[in-house]
Amino acid sequence: MKLSPKIKKKIEFCLWDRILEKHEGPENWHYELKDIKFMEICGHQVLLPISREQHPNITILRCIEGDNGQSLTIFLKDTTYLRDPEDEKFFAGFMAVCDKFPGENFFLATVFHEWFIIEDPFEYAGMSEKEIIALRSGR
Repeated sequence: MKLSPKIKKKIEFCLWDRILEKHEGPENWHYELKDIKFMEICGHQVLLPISREQHPNITILRCIEGDNGQSLTIFLKDTTYLRDPEDEKFFAGFMAVCDKFPGENFFLATVFHEWFIIEDPFEYAGMSEKEIIALRSGR
């Protein structure tokens, strides 16, 4: 999908919030539009504030559609800058909240946030504290 100059101009001043290590937003899309392209995520065209060179290193872990198809919450893994695979769950996880761009057929990120990768958030549900400690310590 290619953006027309008219749509690009509209997107440039849309705001998005970046939370990487510390709160750094809101920002506008002006600088992000120079090096990005659409990603197809769960059958939708999506613009995330991620350089096109990073796309091969992106894995979509989960995509939740909401608000009657007007928003997406995306959990993803980006291994572009990961030095040690052991650190993946601490440094490669991100989440994005995206809204459908008015009058268009694509989604635009409004929030992009670091996220610790939690594979099974209910892993410890129903366990005692003692069982959890034993499981975590490998006993």
